[in-house]
Amino acid sequence: MSRDGQGSSHWFDDEAGPVVRPYAMTRGRTSHEVQHRLDLIAVVVTEPHVDDPETNPSLSPEHVNIVELCRDTPRSVAELAAELDLPVGVVRVLVGDLVDEELVHVTRPVPPAELVDESILRDVINGLRAL
Repeated sequence: MSRDGQGSSHWFDDEAGPVVRPYAMTRGRTSHEVQHRLDLIAVVVTEPHVDDPETNPSLSPEHVNIVELCRDTPRSVAELAAELDLPVGVVRVLVGDLVDEELVHVTRPVPPAELVDESILRDVINGLRAL
């Protein structure tokens, strides 16, 4: 019910004020081309050449917030979702847009399978010492 009791206003929450649905922020998109690279611990960093994202008319306020949050301190996708109080899926789509615009870049952590095993490093050191 709307505040005046005459219909369906699901866009207003008495306590929070106007509510924008997540699909409105992403223009109805639920995924992005780069989304496969955006796991929860992927780190988002604002590109050094980015000055004032607010002057870009194609960016939503959420896009601008992401660029500003990642300017001084790199943030993970999970941190961005928590700080912006948005679903992770929405943040992934928005970050994908920013990657396309070359306003941010994303670094992924090294998968555990690709990390060097500590025992192998010890064996190499021991082998070098034996020489």
